[in-house]
Amino acid sequence: MEELIKKYKDVLPQPLLDEIKESTDELTKKQLEDVLERTKKAFEDSKINPGEAIGIITAESFGEPGTQMILRTFHFAGVAELNVSLGLPRLIEIFDARKTIKTPTMEVYLKKEYSDDAAKVKKIAATIKETKFSELVSEFSINLAKMQVEATLNRKRLRDIGITEPTIVKILQDSLKNCIVKGAEDSVILKTKVTENELIETYKIKEKAKAVFIKGVSGVTHVLPVKRGNEFVILTAGSNLKKILQLKEIDISRTITNDVFEIAKVLGIEAARQSVINETLNVIKDQGLDIDIRHIMFVADVLTISGTVKGITRSGITGEKESVLARASFETPIKHIVNAAVSGEKDELNSVIENVILNQPVPLGTGLPDLVAKMRNGEKDEK
Repeated sequence: MEELIKKYKDVLPQPLLDEIKESTDELTKKQLEDVLERTKKAFEDSKINPGEAIGIITAESFGEPGTQMILRTFHFAGVAELNVSLGLPRLIEIFDARKTIKTPTMEVYLKKEYSDDAAKVKKIAATIKETKFSELVSEFSINLAKMQVEATLNRKRLRDIGITEPTIVKILQDSLKNCIVKGAEDSVILKTKVTENELIETYKIKEKAKAVFIKGVSGVTHVLPVKRGNEFVILTAGSNLKKILQLKEIDISRTITNDVFEIAKVLGIEAARQSVINETLNVIKDQGLDIDIRHIMFVADVLTISGTVKGITRSGITGEKESVLARASFETPIKHIVNAAVSGEKDELNSVIENVILNQPVPLGTGLPDLVAKMRNGEKDEK
């Protein structure tokens, strides 16, 4: 059986052979040969023909199901801030390669020794969440007699995230310039060093202090531990993959973010390409639709082929087409044509759009091959 499957190694892709191997244990040699032959024929039939307009087929494959997608976001019960964009808006976000996405989120997986204990997971989730000074204070008040801000600390909250008063005082001193920070009993006192407009400056210090980052992973505004199978996974609102992967409790091989640009920056362009495929598949499956994965892979390749993530926009891959007429046909035609004329650009008319504009046969399908006539040698004709 192994020998028979090895024969088809250069004919069929390895994942197909692995699948056949797993599901054909009880077949005879002749039956297995029949399965392999039929798979080979189906695989050959599914290949694209030379000169096929694959770009248009891919665009149609996304365009038709895209009209059936619903415009909604998914909310996690009880946490209004934790939601995920779905459907067409998310698909547009991926293909436009938007640097700032609407609902950045991460799925943080933990190592085995932490993932099955609810108390440990809760503790890790609390340390991941971004904590600002305002969250550790039960009351802010301004003492007008002494011109100072007095912030009463929430002792329970300090214990939960495992931080002490001296640490908070030091962080505030480092973050707030022109400000004297002192620790008092159960409170922190902030006093401005500026003598002019002292009252206004005192109010400014109060607002600045509220936003000071104290602990956790910056950017992660909310966390939600959920159980999946036998383990807990931490879902987050906000994303900071680089910092999360540095934590010792995190399973770095499975933790993911839905921000493609962040993946490209932290893990490289190949990981970003895979992320485009995974995110697109998630959107399509969630809507109960089906698009051949090869079309999705094709779009992912187009978005990442330059080594950076570029969207299907006039400033992205469309604006970088070789053909002047192809660029001009998308948006801002005058700009492209004037720039090309000034720099003396040449259009080879290799693609579809420019030939359609000039009313010439397009180099696809039957328009691809040229008729070549072999002429006889002149000497032979004379004889």
